[in-house]
Amino acid sequence: MSDLQAATASRRPSGEQLLFLLCLCALIGLAWLALLRMASGMSAPGGMADAAMAGMPMPWSLGDALLMFAMWAVMMIGMMLPSALPMLLLYQQILRKRMPTTRRHLALLLFCAAYVLVWTGFSLAATALQWALEQLALLSPEMRSSSNLLAAGLLLAAGIYQWLPHKAVCLEHCRGPLHFLLGYWQPGPLGGWRMGLAHGAYCLGCCWALMGLLFVVGVMNLLWVALLAAYVLLEKILPLGTWIARLGGLLLIVWSLLLLLGPLP
Repeated sequence: MSDLQAATASRRPSGEQLLFLLCLCALIGLAWLALLRMASGMSAPGGMADAAMAGMPMPWSLGDALLMFAMWAVMMIGMMLPSALPMLLLYQQILRKRMPTTRRHLALLLFCAAYVLVWTGFSLAATALQWALEQLALLSPEMRSSSNLLAAGLLLAAGIYQWLPHKAVCLEHCRGPLHFLLGYWQPGPLGGWRMGLAHGAYCLGCCWALMGLLFVVGVMNLLWVALLAAYVLLEKILPLGTWIARLGGLLLIVWSLLLLLGPLP
């Protein structure tokens, strides 16, 4: 594996790497623009939030379900892709040293597609959970929990998970791109696909509980979406990221206990 380490010795980004970074940043920007448009459309007169103001469970049409799924999928791209940038850029740098142009482009594309596929699967599960909560009248028109018990339970579960060994293992793989590639390297485009699935699984294992907090603060509360995205990024890039995760978990536990003593904030 020493050749992988040698491939990362050069710190000067190539023109190809800068172009890739620009494309990723553009994708992140487009995802946030789409979220802004979706949030505006849902809160507009006649939108889904307005239709649910009666407080009764509303049956979803196929269009509603597809809209919610698209919302979650775009949200996951906007939230999770920034924290995946170090891994993607490092993988591209290594591929540039080890593969012909066509094959490395395909490998990189498959790695990214596999990573997105993992979070798309989570988006599907989140959409199904949102539908179930709405049918049980546990979500407000703002798509946040209308039950103190549910909100406290989500906060407590996320807070405890931040302290569990499984969280620490997943976070360690996300925090160390080179460590991940040394342990999971597979050659060729198919190897890129498999590594993308593995990295996506670790990323999901690191952050899925935090994503559940959107049901507490509001699924389309974009301020909180941005704060959660920033927190996930800090967990993964700062030297004390593991302790940042644990401190956040402690705060979530305290928040859940306070929530049981009063109404939703």
